[in-house]
Amino acid sequence: MNAQDNLTSVSAVELRRLIGTKAISPVELLDACIARIEAYNPAINAITATCFERAREEARAAEQAVMHGEPLGLLHGLPLGVKDLEATAGLLTTYGSPLFRDHVPAQDNVLVARLRAAGAIVVAKTNIPEMGAGANSRNAVWGATGNPFNPNLNAGGSSGGSAAALAADFLPVCTGSDTGGSLRIPAAKCGVVGFRPSPGIVPNSRKLLGWTPISVVGPMGRTVADACLQLAASAGVSVTDPLSYEVNPAAFLAPARVDLSALRVGWTEDFGCCAVDNGIRRVFRAKIAAMRHLFRHCDEVAFDLGDVHRCFDVLRAESFVAGLHDAYQRDPASLGPNTRANYEMGAKMSLADSAWAQAEQSRILQRFQQAYQDYDIILSPTTPVSPFPWTSLYADAINGEKQENYYRWLALTYVVTLTTHPAISLPCGTDDHGLPFGLQVTGRFRGDAETLGVAQAMEAAFATSAALRRPIPDLATLAPANPALRSIVTAPPVFGAAAQASGVSAV
Repeated sequence: MNAQDNLTSVSAVELRRLIGTKAISPVELLDACIARIEAYNPAINAITATCFERAREEARAAEQAVMHGEPLGLLHGLPLGVKDLEATAGLLTTYGSPLFRDHVPAQDNVLVARLRAAGAIVVAKTNIPEMGAGANSRNAVWGATGNPFNPNLNAGGSSGGSAAALAADFLPVCTGSDTGGSLRIPAAKCGVVGFRPSPGIVPNSRKLLGWTPISVVGPMGRTVADACLQLAASAGVSVTDPLSYEVNPAAFLAPARVDLSALRVGWTEDFGCCAVDNGIRRVFRAKIAAMRHLFRHCDEVAFDLGDVHRCFDVLRAESFVAGLHDAYQRDPASLGPNTRANYEMGAKMSLADSAWAQAEQSRILQRFQQAYQDYDIILSPTTPVSPFPWTSLYADAINGEKQENYYRWLALTYVVTLTTHPAISLPCGTDDHGLPFGLQVTGRFRGDAETLGVAQAMEAAFATSAALRRPIPDLATLAPANPALRSIVTAPPVFGAAAQASGVSAV
């Protein structure tokens, strides 16, 4: 490993400290990140549109701010990757759709604006499935993102590009978002951290149904502390999200220390309703056996949550109908198979379906609380299957059982989504295939800071165990994916004058 690679593997928290003490320059860090992206992104295709020259200008300005003793933000000088669902001023934002091949926003959305105000330097966009639909980050604009441990396998989604970029040490900070598991699933598959905060902690300015709690924006990182750093820089009230509210960022920046030996832990393989591969069940039970000595209690918990699958079907479909109505009416064929399926499912639903789903979600929340009478957190697998080839759009069968639709295999995470509890996916060793295993830690209702504190304590304990510590990919040994990661691209992206003027390019 060369000196640049050593630098890019350092945590975001430590890099920010080194910048603040003048031990490294933001220019030096950015150059190292760009070099690593150029060397290894062709193998996994996590990074899409870039603005390297603009980023270099901002890095030089960040360096001068340090040298002149100016006040520095939480993310000062840290290179940032932005999920391609988030609008970035002057930088191509395609939403993974051919409909937006030439879309260059005039301004950042709230999330990006806050991260930039905290000193982060936008370097690139990260890949997603079309419109964020599904947990396989492939689309007809940029192609597929491969897993950093094996580029023939998928990296999850919809924040797959961000998770892969973090795992590959391309960038120290990357954004994510989550409806049915879009933060947690790619984090699990790539061996990084993905935190789904309670609705309203971080404003989600792009959701059309502002009052729905199922879609949130949240942080990703290589460590819990890195995720906390991004969360502290982005949390707080905004009129663009009616569910947002004032919070104390310091509560997230340094969560209270947690004594694991006092923790009452419940665990479940499937929440009583999710299809889970038998191999994943065995691995999960082995992980529980390896960690149960850390806790005061560690017991299996039974759940009966009602009709969670139909409830999620309806609430998810409402969001897609709101967002895709105009495009579908113009030309249904312009939408990919996942997004079109979501719209058509929702278009068939009635007001009675919607009212039932809203009421059922409230019932699910109340049923879920029963477990927290006896336990502080609930542990589960994050995903029900090991990473599979990205050429398969989704896991269509689990243990030989055909899945009802393309997202039913995400049930382990969308069950938690419906409860609105905070949840984090922690790297937890590997599975039987030597691929990352993600542990989903679900905290108490609105217990975000507590959940982060628990996760940080577990992460520290896992680091001492070969069976539980975070796995690290070795990109130098990766063979090119076969078929090529970009083989599903139907035509090259089109860049407009604004994109060209901003120095935007495709990687």
